[in-house]
Amino acid sequence: MLRFAPSPTGDMHIGNLRAAIFNYILAKQRGERFLIRIEDTDFTRNIEGKDKEILQILTLFGLLWDDLVYQSANFPYHRQLAQKLIDEGKAFYCYCSKDFLESKKQEAIEAKRAFRYDDSWAEIEKDSGKPPVVRLRKSTEPITYHDSIKGELHFAPNELDSFVIMREDGVPTYNFACACDDMLYDISAIVRGEDHTSNTPKQIMVHRALGYEREIEYAHLPIILGESGKKMSKRDSASSVAWLLEQGFLPSAICNYLIGMGNHTPCEIFTLQDALEWFKLESLAKSPVRFDIARLRFLNHAHLERLGDRDLALLLEREDESVGALARIYLEEASTLNELREKVERIFAKKDIKTLYEGQDFSKECEILVRALKQIAPNAPLKYEEFKAQVQESSGLKGKGFFKALRILLTGASHGPDLAILYPLLRPYLQMVAEIVD
Repeated sequence: MLRFAPSPTGDMHIGNLRAAIFNYILAKQRGERFLIRIEDTDFTRNIEGKDKEILQILTLFGLLWDDLVYQSANFPYHRQLAQKLIDEGKAFYCYCSKDFLESKKQEAIEAKRAFRYDDSWAEIEKDSGKPPVVRLRKSTEPITYHDSIKGELHFAPNELDSFVIMREDGVPTYNFACACDDMLYDISAIVRGEDHTSNTPKQIMVHRALGYEREIEYAHLPIILGESGKKMSKRDSASSVAWLLEQGFLPSAICNYLIGMGNHTPCEIFTLQDALEWFKLESLAKSPVRFDIARLRFLNHAHLERLGDRDLALLLEREDESVGALARIYLEEASTLNELREKVERIFAKKDIKTLYEGQDFSKECEILVRALKQIAPNAPLKYEEFKAQVQESSGLKGKGFFKALRILLTGASHGPDLAILYPLLRPYLQMVAEIVD
């Protein structure tokens, strides 16, 4: 089984989505189950409704799970395993206060040495009356594991303290709960962000202490840099999957982009289903990858072009397939669904002819054209040249005044695709145009 383990503490980051995609792909390639584990143990930071939002995003991207669990439901199991470690002398109670530990950290800083917890401190403040934490006894042997992206990673015993596995309130820490649940669900491989690299040896320590012998595969994905070249933070709008969707980027395009980042792919434009055929973790670059919004826009345009007219219409919340065909024409100058929607909606929105277009006033010409358009028989099967000649003759307008005013009335803009191309699709709406002028 493979798993994706998000925390409901904020918007889903594109780095998290990338990890979810890779775990899903590997599960499908190997014929294993795909588990979503909502890691909701940090009650102070959990945001109500974020778990539902995460699941909605995963569904939107086609990352359908076989099993769904909430980590907090496993607390009894975690406590049982912690007690087992205490009984076997592999874990112990620590009564050190936060103030005491902070003072020791300051001593280490002043001495210019790395801070390390000393097991002899455990009972120094035992008589304080405060509830203790539980610490897993540090390893006397090095921890070495193979990372599918980074290669062999080695952690010496002096790099691994006796770390906390249960807090004062009886809630398990991230590393302990994670390690226990990976055992409980028999996880075979873990793909996650590079920031978890230092957590892995601690989780291996938990497994060893509990006698768990399965060798789990690990892969830690390089961080994603912002366009500035620095690590992408939550302050970067583009780091939020929800923000990208709100901007009109398609799930298929975002998926295409995240799979292709720092990767050697057999083709430029592909779907999640395509990637199931050829994706390999070993092909991913070891170095950080930079987020490129221009590249995403290019891919989004390509995925919009792949859609049929009916699908385009539905994305624009229109039932008329001809609106999708109209949108396809505007794809010449749009890369996102929002840009496309804005251009198409101008056609059906009330036209403010008093607005200056390119610094000029075409309101009088528009008023004349509206009267001319009303004289055309509804649904008249006129070809564009016939339509243009009839309206021009009826209005008496010529040159720029005619063509700019006509474009403004038909499209709500002073420039855009050739009217001769747009006209066959706009013809059913000509009478409507005359009624929506302000």
